[in-house]
Amino acid sequence: MDWLLIECLSAILCSGSTRTNLIDRKTKIMTYRPDPERYDSAHFRRVGRSGLKLPAISFGLWHNFGDTTPLDVQRSILFKAFDLGITHFDLANNYGPPAGSAEINFGHILKQDLAAYRDELIISSKAGWDMWPGPYGRGGGSKKALLSSLDQSLTRLGVDYVDIFYSHRFDAETPLEETADTLAQAVRQGKALYVGVSSYSGNKTREIAALLKERQVPLLINQPAYNLFNRWIEKDLLAATDEVGAGIIAFTPLAQGLLTNKYLNGVPQDARVNRPGADFLRPEHLKEENIDRARALNEIAKRRGQSLAQLAIAWVLRDPRVTSALIGASSARQVEENVAALNDLTFSPEELAEIDRYAVEGGINLWEKPSHDEAV
Repeated sequence: MDWLLIECLSAILCSGSTRTNLIDRKTKIMTYRPDPERYDSAHFRRVGRSGLKLPAISFGLWHNFGDTTPLDVQRSILFKAFDLGITHFDLANNYGPPAGSAEINFGHILKQDLAAYRDELIISSKAGWDMWPGPYGRGGGSKKALLSSLDQSLTRLGVDYVDIFYSHRFDAETPLEETADTLAQAVRQGKALYVGVSSYSGNKTREIAALLKERQVPLLINQPAYNLFNRWIEKDLLAATDEVGAGIIAFTPLAQGLLTNKYLNGVPQDARVNRPGADFLRPEHLKEENIDRARALNEIAKRRGQSLAQLAIAWVLRDPRVTSALIGASSARQVEENVAALNDLTFSPEELAEIDRYAVEGGINLWEKPSHDEAV
């Protein structure tokens, strides 16, 4: 009996499960075995009127998957997410730091550890923000910028196609017909199965959905910022996506960390706001009014038997038009805590009314400009 079989049997006896994460001591290569019960209690929702289902909680690699985070830490987070039934992993060309490194690192882990499960995964990427020098790398919605970026993303990820390719922002300097042509071309070329948009207003969502329909490619999904302190999508975007048959996947459901217990008692030294390059959480976001409202919401969460983060995620998912909430994490433990929000997604009318007293605009929507029709 060789050493690998002995280790397999030992792991089974110790865990009572056939799930093992083994390390070949000769080659130091991890052999990941996902939890065989990962789908038993997983929650999935249909995306608009499409045939695709996404997990109610998806995982985003916006932060913590660049070159500043060790690959072993990244692995532990991604493995925990998959073990808990998360099948959707969301990236963009500029995620890092540095830009592009999140796709490279995810591609490395995919090749080494998750390649056998590719057909269980939804992998998405986006293009539209600054990425490389010169006019074509500054984002936008032109055919040159989007298709060049998509090809680069496929190379970094080491895949032939992504499941969803997004226009990352509305670009007033590019005719929307050109952006629609480009997204449709990506599908026809087999480089993307579905297409979506991010931070598009309700009006522009309607427009690009109509343009895509003319090209026989449906708009699958819109990815806006949405949370208890940033409720802009309720004015028109939810109605617009419902009209065109698209879904919503909400990013920043935790308001860049404001809707966790991290800042309830002040700003810790290791907080993201104190790190270099922390452009998406600013000192003004941590104003006393926001902290006071977060504390009040935390009391409601306690009465529900939830953490503040779990309450915030559950609240985002209260509307059936929201397909999925997109979380990030810096540890496997955080993933586990956030996924536990799915244990209670129901709210009484009284709870919702009380939450509405504190769930008000907090001045944290950094994506307000691209989500308006006049954005440039």
